[in-house]
Parts: sequence; C-alpha cells; structure tokens
Amino acid sequence: MAAVGAGGSTAAPGPGAVSAGVLEPGTTSAELLLTQGREREAAQAPVQGLPQPFPDTSARIPAHRRLKYISLAVLVVQNASLILSIRYARTLPGDRFFATTAVVMAEVLKGLTCLLLLFAQKRGNVKHLVLFLHEAVLVQYVDTLKLAVPSLIYTLQNNLQYVAISNLPAATFQVTYQLKILTTALFSVLMLNRSLSRLQWASLLLLFTGVAIVQAQQAGGGGPRLLDQNPGVGLAAVVASCLSSGFAGVYFEKILKGSSGSVWLRNLQLGLFGTALGLVGLWWAEGTAVARRGFFFGYTPAVWGVVLNQAFGGLLVAVVVKYADNILKGFATSLSIVLSTVASVRLFGFHVDPLFALGAGLVIGAVYLYSLPRGAAKAIASASASVSTSGPCIHQQPPGQPPPPQLSSHRGDLITEPFLPKSVLVK
Repeated sequence: MAAVGAGGSTAAPGPGAVSAGVLEPGTTSAELLLTQGREREAAQAPVQGLPQPFPDTSARIPAHRRLKYISLAVLVVQNASLILSIRYARTLPGDRFFATTAVVMAEVLKGLTCLLLLFAQKRGNVKHLVLFLHEAVLVQYVDTLKLAVPSLIYTLQNNLQYVAISNLPAATFQVTYQLKILTTALFSVLMLNRSLSRLQWASLLLLFTGVAIVQAQQAGGGGPRLLDQNPGVGLAAVVASCLSSGFAGVYFEKILKGSSGSVWLRNLQLGLFGTALGLVGLWWAEGTAVARRGFFFGYTPAVWGVVLNQAFGGLLVAVVVKYADNILKGFATSLSIVLSTVASVRLFGFHVDPLFALGAGLVIGAVYLYSLPRGAAKAIASASASVSTSGPCIHQQPPGQPPPPQLSSHRGDLITEPFLPKSVLVK
C-alpha cells in the first residue's frame, strides 16, 4: 500500500543532495522525495529581484485550483478504492488467490514502471540508462543496501493489509488503519527528536479513542460477519501494519538525509528488494500451495484490478501529492473513510450503528486537527481574544502616505485563506 519512493533534514546538503523536511504521519517515501526535490529547486533558484507588489496572477488561479481538486479526488479514490477492491476480491465466492503472489506482482509492476520512466528520462538511450543504474545501484551499493530495511517492512506491511482486510469490514479497517498517524508521530518523536504541539497530542488521543470505540463496536458483533472472518486476527494485523508503516516511514526519512536520487530510482531500488523479499515470504508462507496450484491461481479481473491499483496507485499519488498540502491530505483521508463506509453499506451489507458513527467521527476530526499547520489554533485563539477584548483593529496610516491596497480573497499570490500554508499557493 505504501508505494514507496514517495515517503527530511535541515542540514545544508551539497548540490544534488536530498534535504529532508518534516515528515507528516502517513506520508509515503515518494511524497518525502518530491518535497525534498522542491526544496532543492527552491534553494538553487536564482534571485530575480524584488517582485511587483501585487502581480496579476488571476490567469493562473483557475488552473491551480483545478489541480488541487484533481489531487483531492485522486487521493480520495486511491485511499478508498484499494481497500474496497481488496475486500471485494477476498470475499468473492470461489477459489481465493494467494495474497503473497499479489504483493510480488505489485512490486514487479512498480519496478518495471519506474524502469520505463528512468528510460524515458534518459531519452531512450539504453547505454546511458545502464551506466546510470550501474553507478546508482552497484557502485553506490551502500545507499542501495540502506533501502533493504524499509523494503522488508513495506513488504511485510502489504501482506499484513491483506490479512487485516480479509478479516475486517472495509469501513472498520479504514478507520482503524488511521492508527498509522499515531505510530508515525511516536516514532518521529523517538527517532528524530521531533516535538508535537498540544493540539497534535490532543488529536492523537482523540484518534486513539475513536479507533477504540470502533473496535468495541466490532467486538460487539456489529454488522454481518463471514464464517471464516476473525476480527481478532484482523485487529492484530492492522495494528502490526500501522506499527510497520510508522517505523518504515520514519526510518526511510532518516536514511534519506543527505542522500541523492530521484523518486523513480528509489522506487526501482525498493521494487528490487520488495520483489526478492516478497518471493521469500511467498515460499515461506504458501510455497507448497503455490507450487501445487500455480502462481496465478484464483486470479480474476478483480484480482488484477487490486494488483494494478497497488502497483500504480501509490505512484500516481506520489505525483499528484505535489499539489496537495497536509490539510488537503487530511480532507482526503476523511472523505475516503466516508466513501469506504458508504460503499461498504452498499456492497457488503455493512451496518452503521451509532457507536461506529461516533468512533469514525472522532477519527475524522482527529485527522483534520492533526493536519492543521503548527500554531494555527494558537493564532486563531489569539486573534479571537484580541477581537473580543479590544474590538476591531483599524490600521492607522501615517500622514502623507497613500492608503494600502485592498487585498482580494481570490489572489493566488497572497495567503488569505485560513489554515492554508504558503507552500500550497506557490507550488
């Protein structure tokens, strides 16, 4: 599920080095690499002189907003569709495919896609591509080997997700899987010495409470349950998946500090390790059954849809996330929970009772609160206190000076939307 390659440091790296920024929980390694690339481009950009006070950017606003809405739609659809498609494929009557083979196929397709993209970057020159890969993968083998650990964890995580979704309703899994925000935050504090605001700690507590309520509803037997479905196994698998996701994301950020390499190169390297480790896991867990029935046993169009979604969905998100800030990703997560719940009711007969609605609502609120920019709540509280105690603040213009221009709320070059970080407007 973690399509990696998208997934920061304040130390000044040399030319071409990847500087690491702040990792938000749930951020994939590809997102991290894309963010670092943008920071590097901004640091190397030449100074063009002072800009005009209020340049006319109205022509760029509609296109930028369209990209934001497209990014939101892609994030929502990818977040919800993968879980729903896995649940659908795993609960269909008939022969059940081997989850380990689907994980391997997703890694193979992901690696081949990144290889083709690198080939296109080299303008179709096979010799240049071979020399580049020899240098990046073999000569710089230390950097390559560093990716073995996160690749192992991501492979384990992908297999655990199949186990969890096979034993939990899609909506319950979607809500419970947001525990990855909590685990990533804790690993960031422990491994990267990050500090969290009080609002973030409060949102994490709210998140845990919401997930606990949803699991209590599930343990109480809410909704229909398949005969071979074990909620206890599903909960253990999703918790282990969240732990692995949080650790892998933070570890990946830690080892990327000061390193170089494009998002597609990192995905290719992770795909190589992921394929090898996936085959080892296949042999260990289901080797005898796969040898007897075949690698593609039980594969249907729905299963191929899952494999393609898992392989390309994360890469697609890694591209569109360039236009998405943390708030947008928070909204996407919240909407995907709602979409998964609605679809589960229609497709799987899932029953939404008040307890589930309460827990899901707490999780959605916690995700939104955690995604707010640091200090935003404090700024709003300060502004509210100022207005309530001293009334509206009126700017007094010095004598002889022209009045300041009125700022329009639709300007793309000004920060006039509440909670909207500047990075969203200048990308």
